[in-house]
Amino acid sequence: MKWMYLLMSIAGGVAIGIQAIVNGGLGKKVGTIEASFVSFLIGTIALLITMLCFGKGNLFAINEVPKWQLIGGLLGAFYVFILVMSVPKIGVTAAFFSIIAGQILISAIIDHFGLFGGQTYPLNIKKAIAILLMFGSIYLYNQK
Repeated sequence: MKWMYLLMSIAGGVAIGIQAIVNGGLGKKVGTIEASFVSFLIGTIALLITMLCFGKGNLFAINEVPKWQLIGGLLGAFYVFILVMSVPKIGVTAAFFSIIAGQILISAIIDHFGLFGGQTYPLNIKKAIAILLMFGSIYLYNQK
């Protein structure tokens, strides 16, 4: 079962990689903020249709969650905006090296301290070295 989730995560990564270049091209034609808006609008429509057809949850339970848990959409909009702006300037690979490094860094901090209600997974020296190597790879990749 774990492999299924790993494969699904890889497929999600592939989709985001394609999304980056598609949205970057859209941003060149219609503008950065406008492309970000269009991307979220189409995604929202797709999710609405999917929710109406297959949803099993309770959307009205949104009133019962802590309000800080509602910032996911803002964070996603920020992420898409950054991609639309940076991909045409530095390319998909350089953008994703940096994005992934940022994700790994904050994920390690969240895991280490169990932030936002997550389980604790302590940071050790091997994990810290791996993160430093990732940042080193960004440096090396972007050298001319």
